[in-house]
Amino acid sequence: MSTKFVVNGLKAEIEGKEILKGIDLNIKGGEIHAIMGPNGTGKSTLASALMGHPKYEVTSGTATLNDEDLLEMEVDARARAGLFLAMQYPSEITGVTNSDFLRSAINARRGEGNEISLIKFIRQMEGKMKELDMNPEFAHRYLNEGFSGGEKKRNEILQMLLLEPKITILDEIDSGLDIDALKIVAAGVNAMRSEERGFLIITHYQRLLNYITPDYVHVMMQGRIVKSGGPELAQRLEDEGYDWVKEELGIVDETVGKA
Repeated sequence: MSTKFVVNGLKAEIEGKEILKGIDLNIKGGEIHAIMGPNGTGKSTLASALMGHPKYEVTSGTATLNDEDLLEMEVDARARAGLFLAMQYPSEITGVTNSDFLRSAINARRGEGNEISLIKFIRQMEGKMKELDMNPEFAHRYLNEGFSGGEKKRNEILQMLLLEPKITILDEIDSGLDIDALKIVAAGVNAMRSEERGFLIITHYQRLLNYITPDYVHVMMQGRIVKSGGPELAQRLEDEGYDWVKEELGIVDETVGKA
């Protein structure tokens, strides 16, 4: 079944301040949507609100994945339903090895009685780590502890490859990556593209989109999507910046809460 992820009129606030002011998205399986925009426009808030971060309160709107109401679910239920967030700043968790974390996450998705065997898991994990050019020793280290920024980002993609989510949100996965790491991460995303899976990529820059071709590009300002187009829109933003969008739409300050 082809995946369908629909967000309508999503509004969210933090500590009483409205950040998202009505977001609409429709992502189908096989599609890659990119959201671009300057700092402070609500991009990461969108990712966190969709995943259910308790810091953000959704005040109105809907978000469904294959007609299931995500907003009524706890964070773990959203993950089991097939929503995945590769975080901008992954946490370090002492005492939990990477391999134990990954196997537990896979089994939570598969459900009781359908757990993955240890041998099958090891084979899959080792194969995906090889694809991502990750040191095999990372499997036995504590989750993200002592990892560089680039290593943490590859680890997020490793989780994606093993969990096989229906909708993947990549929140600035390209930040802090050198060109070689960027190509490896992009190859991992491209390998996962299918009718059963859609992607929402949040980024500041065109450079990631040189290796992952989006179907749709959305510009976010003031907590809203103010302009949408194809891959050519990302290239124009790279070449000309955001001032032409602000001038075209009469926006003085693009950050949240400004006119």
